[in-house]
Amino acid sequence: IMLRRVALLASGPAVVAATVGVGLYTNNETLYSQVAMPLVRCLDPETAHRLAVWCAARGMVPSDKSRYPILTQTVLGMSFSNPVGIAAGFDKHAEAMKGLSKMGFGFVEVGSITPNAQPGNDRPRVFRLLEDKAVINRYGFNSCGHSDAADRLCRTFLRNHPVGVNLGKNKTSVNAAADYVYGVRSLGMYADYLVVNVSSPNTPGLRKLQGREMLEGLITKVLTARDQLRRKPPVFVKIAPDLSDQDKEDIAAVVKATKVDGLIVSNTTLSRPESLKSEHRAETGGLSGEPVREMSTKLIGDMYKLTEGQVPIIGVGGIASGQDAFDKISAGASLVQVYSALVYSGPPLVPKIKKELANILREKGFKNVSEAIGCQHKTSSSK
Repeated sequence: IMLRRVALLASGPAVVAATVGVGLYTNNETLYSQVAMPLVRCLDPETAHRLAVWCAARGMVPSDKSRYPILTQTVLGMSFSNPVGIAAGFDKHAEAMKGLSKMGFGFVEVGSITPNAQPGNDRPRVFRLLEDKAVINRYGFNSCGHSDAADRLCRTFLRNHPVGVNLGKNKTSVNAAADYVYGVRSLGMYADYLVVNVSSPNTPGLRKLQGREMLEGLITKVLTARDQLRRKPPVFVKIAPDLSDQDKEDIAAVVKATKVDGLIVSNTTLSRPESLKSEHRAETGGLSGEPVREMSTKLIGDMYKLTEGQVPIIGVGGIASGQDAFDKISAGASLVQVYSALVYSGPPLVPKIKKELANILREKGFKNVSEAIGCQHKTSSSK
């Protein structure tokens, strides 16, 4: 009897560890919220980010095999098993695409990737705002460069999981358009869609490219380069949330004039809501997460109306639930992306959003997610 007791005591830690390991690998939401994520937050934010990418790159992430036919759709010729993607900024160097698709994302966007490798801004450059469920970052387009990214992209094929490549400019570049055109020529052949990122707040002068004249010239050159490729991926433009009404009208006019394929709405914000409580709220950089949710959703609705619902929109900003995703879809988004909420919820966030979104669509009587796109405007106009 004594030997049995000793054996049980000795095996106790191993049993606990095995139980926890199985729970984490099977996406147990309680274990992640109460054990794993608090432990991860003991690391500084950038180290935690790099660890997460390292794990995803090696497939050391939970596998989400849930499928919801109501969430499948085709956008710009691309087939999506579900509309929930990972936003650019997580997998900056195109290292973890397979692992992210394994987690249940319907599509993956990598980057931003600049022509030449660059280190980005000095550390520390990313901060958790725990009380606000938000993040402030000033990474500054730290990038492996086109060559390294191309090597990884050409070796990766994800069936029914489109891969977007987010393009940026080098900090010291004197010709922004040339950087983006070079990105199209270097990486366009590996991308299911391309993104022209003119809205990061952490590269000096970048947001000036959102001005009507500069944006139209830039997009025209990018589309010309895209049309010279054998395979012609759709091109999206990613815009900032900090836009005046005139800015929005100008961007919509450029979208119509150039016939660019889509918009990503929106990037991080430079604004600081008075509601922020964290000690890091005054840090320089772009704010993301819960505080930008409503700002982003409103901008999606504005751009949907200004483009008359004719331009697919990827909605980003503060999504942490199926309801958040539905709000952006009903405002006009065809697809949505998450990032900051992963910092607080971990991998179980992905199946949670999909399940909740599928339930909401069914409850509201939609046959598929495509029917819900922009539905709030259609309801309003019918009244």
